[in-house]
Amino acid sequence: MPERKLVQGTLELLILRTLLFGPLHGHGIAKHIQRTSEDVLQVEHGSLYPALHRLEKSGCITSNWEQTESGREMRMYRLTPKGRKQLSVEESKWDELVRAMARVLKRV
Repeated sequence: MPERKLVQGTLELLILRTLLFGPLHGHGIAKHIQRTSEDVLQVEHGSLYPALHRLEKSGCITSNWEQTESGREMRMYRLTPKGRKQLSVEESKWDELVRAMARVLKRV
């Protein structure tokens, strides 16, 4: 399947939505997005980690190093209350954009 580019700003929305279900490490976030999009969306680590850094800097997520069951240290990311609010705002914007695109495409 050909690689699909994410629309500007959607990666942050996908990350926030993924973390709504609980804390995850970076690779887990990328895999969740890939799996739930049925392999249409593949997030490159070169895009993922800068987006995680932006979200953390804005206060939408937090992170800390945790030891996994296998004894490996991993940076785990969590949604903050501010991130939950931002997710709601971004989902509303996305829904509005999808409806507008559908209206335009139906007129073609």
